[in-house]
Amino acid sequence: MTGSDGVKALFFDVFGTLVDWRTGVARDAELVLKPLGLMMDWTAFADAWRDQYQPAMEEVRSGRIPYTKLDVLHRRSLHKVLASFGVKDLNEGQLDQLTQAWHRLDAWRDVAVGLARLRQRFLIAPVSNGNFAIMCDLARRNDFRWDAILGADLARDFKPKAAVYLAAAEAFDLKPGECMMCASHSSDLRAAAANGLRTAFIARPLERPGFSERSPGLAVDVFVQSTLELAGQ
Repeated sequence: MTGSDGVKALFFDVFGTLVDWRTGVARDAELVLKPLGLMMDWTAFADAWRDQYQPAMEEVRSGRIPYTKLDVLHRRSLHKVLASFGVKDLNEGQLDQLTQAWHRLDAWRDVAVGLARLRQRFLIAPVSNGNFAIMCDLARRNDFRWDAILGADLARDFKPKAAVYLAAAEAFDLKPGECMMCASHSSDLRAAAANGLRTAFIARPLERPGFSERSPGLAVDVFVQSTLELAGQ
């Protein structure tokens, strides 16, 4: 199975590109915290937590701490976010429930069908900063039928470090140029391209309105509005 341009595998960013983290985290925060008598802007809470994402991973990428899976980093950053919203005294079960919000995100409407069509012609896998447990739970929830789960846990590092992209290609015994990284974030695609991968930009303007990229900030091989359009091309 090979595309006309020699691409044999499609790698996908997950948070934002395939799943709507903002709505899902806001929903679960309300489900956990509102019964405790707490009220806040739930979407702002989700955004604040997501804002801790890159700084937390940079601790690993910089070598300041050893590789630490995203679930653990999410839990650490959750304490900072709760404090900033004036929330304290949650028990371990409630903290676990909140951290698990990242395991219960819903896919954008095109994704399950789009991936199924693409899998007829290509190997497909997530290449995400999310750890294996998150990726498995999101796959089961949204019917993502991956050929493998790749990414940070395999490479023991976080995107955009080269090891993450190269370990994914190596896992399928492919050259980087036989793989295409598909993402809604130019920084991800820029790093993939620098390591020899092909690139596809999937626009997700609703990921975080006002902040999401509507078009790629670099030259890409493919620019589409959905996974269905990617399958069509």
